[in-house]
Amino acid sequence: MPASPNFGERRDGLRPEFIVIHYTAMQSCAAAAARLCDPVAEVSAHYLIDYDGTVQVLVPEGLRAWHSGAGSWRGFSDMNSRSIGIELANDGFEPFPEPQMVALERLIAGIMARWGIGPAGVIAHSDMAPGRKTDPGARFDWRRLARGGLSVWPEAVERRAQNGVSDFDTLARAIGYDGDAGAVLAAFRLRFRPSASGPPDDTDVQLARSLANLIVDQTPPAA
Repeated sequence: MPASPNFGERRDGLRPEFIVIHYTAMQSCAAAAARLCDPVAEVSAHYLIDYDGTVQVLVPEGLRAWHSGAGSWRGFSDMNSRSIGIELANDGFEPFPEPQMVALERLIAGIMARWGIGPAGVIAHSDMAPGRKTDPGARFDWRRLARGGLSVWPEAVERRAQNGVSDFDTLARAIGYDGDAGAVLAAFRLRFRPSASGPPDDTDVQLARSLANLIVDQTPPAA
């Protein structure tokens, strides 16, 4: 039996096509594990990774864990049926230690190979739930994952290039974001420009365009 009782069958014959990364926002991995295995809490994830890199399997990959909640990505809802959820022990403010990141990289690589998920399919909880979730947060090293082929990162841009700032919303939706425009901009920046503020600017547009092109190139065709 799975370690967590909080799971079900994936609906409508769906299979994993995304990996969603979370942080636990709790004071210890043990506390997070207890909550993810508490039937009253009605939350779970497939994996929980401790600070020291220990990986706990809470729900088998073929089953539907309850980690993503409301939200969507690339126009798809019921992300629980379409994804594998990984929780990282982290209080939401601290850096992610090296042993934890190494374990995460190994885990993601294995999941990608088993389910045929490309780099564009590895996303943040905040990506699919703009305005509602912020994990894994500004301190998570997405660029590191991208260097290892485990996620995507936009190419460098020229700050003075001629772009229409109004294009940002269209490009963000092409990437996969959905929701209120302000929340989408905040979620995009949380992952790719955490120090940025204010209305969308030319750099946001260029990064979004670069990322949209990468995702088109790296996203497998729909079954």
